[in-house]
Amino acid sequence: MTDQTTEQKVADAERAALQLAQCSEAERNRALEAIADAIEAHSEEILAANAEDVEEAERMLEQGEYTQALVDRLTLSESKLASIAEMVRSVAAQDDPLGETLEARRLDDGLELYKRAVPIGVIGTVFESRPDALVQIAALSLKSGNSVILKGGSEASESNRVLYDIIVEATSDLPEGWAQLIEAREDVDTLLGMDESVDLLMPRGSSEFVRYIQDNTKIPVLGHTEGVCHVYVDDDADLEMAAEVAHDAKVQYPAACNAAETLLIHESVAEEFVPEIVDRYEETGVEMRGDTRVREIADMDAASDEDWSTEYGDLIISLKIVDSLVDAVDHVNTYGSKHTDSIITEDADAASVFMQGIDSASVFHNASTRFSDGYRFGLGAEVGISTGKIHARGPVGLAGLTTYQYFLEGDGQIVASYSGENAREYIHEDFDGEWTPGRLAGPTIEQ
Repeated sequence: MTDQTTEQKVADAERAALQLAQCSEAERNRALEAIADAIEAHSEEILAANAEDVEEAERMLEQGEYTQALVDRLTLSESKLASIAEMVRSVAAQDDPLGETLEARRLDDGLELYKRAVPIGVIGTVFESRPDALVQIAALSLKSGNSVILKGGSEASESNRVLYDIIVEATSDLPEGWAQLIEAREDVDTLLGMDESVDLLMPRGSSEFVRYIQDNTKIPVLGHTEGVCHVYVDDDADLEMAAEVAHDAKVQYPAACNAAETLLIHESVAEEFVPEIVDRYEETGVEMRGDTRVREIADMDAASDEDWSTEYGDLIISLKIVDSLVDAVDHVNTYGSKHTDSIITEDADAASVFMQGIDSASVFHNASTRFSDGYRFGLGAEVGISTGKIHARGPVGLAGLTTYQYFLEGDGQIVASYSGENAREYIHEDFDGEWTPGRLAGPTIEQ
């Protein structure tokens, strides 16, 4: 860590971004492997720093300031560090997102247009509680050739500092300043005003937090908000499968944004299914809140209107009986957060109606919502899950951290040749080809 101002850190990141974009895939992959090795080699140091954060978080939990879900997200372990290192290596193993020719079009003989994937530039990220998010975001930014400004929550400050220092030391061969760490709240406000230097902001937190970022900056924002995710058990569901999926979606890791918060059940299977899933949830300590019809079948607290739009992030779930598939779709679109929702059914037509009718980034059929994840999607990792519709949607991996440029290779052509008498005509013919500089160098064609 240095005593640089936020403005100086952003300026350094901006310079580094131009150089990092020119680094080869091999250079970027070697740096990622070095990060993974360094995390493993410094595991004791990382865990010691994390223990300080967790101790303070548990004190805040006792005072009612923090939730158990936050403490769970904050806590690292040997196995968690091993998973983090594996994640970094999986990012290195992904195909290079840069330099790919997305489209090639021949405008005329000797005039070829190439649309190529390039880095976005300088990415600013603000995230909470999970120190592994710092490594994920840094790894994906590096692989995609972007500089990154990292701002974690104060609850993970010790963990974040150690991880950041390890990453910087492991990547000393890369352009200096490609990764920066800011810590104070006023640093975030400074960052929000640097729209001429920062190309994209990616906040991870509550809707209120993301909205604050959006309302206080001119920088494009790729928002990652809460996950109010649903599982809907249809009237033609395999109920044994439904119980397994509904249990996994809530219990496997309840603090995750892709954990289910509401279970919808078709009225025709409710009498059979509700007692079964209630038993499963009770065995694993899940607190349930049900609507009137659910509570006629099983004893539990009443769900309020607020419950339907709440991300618990804990072992709590709301249950509701619906009359039809249409009612289920309407409930999800009304109360959901456009994150991830799943239907359990053996009816392909019902699955089609649900999946095409739900306005969420990810919609599943006969699968747990917990699969909504960059690593599980084969993206290597993710910087977050975007619930918006512009630029990137769902788990944002490498492709979501790139943009494109148009490269035009000509041989002296001028626009005047394509107008007036004896005007040349455009071909506008797509072809398979990769851009290489100067590929059309040679005699000028007749104009």
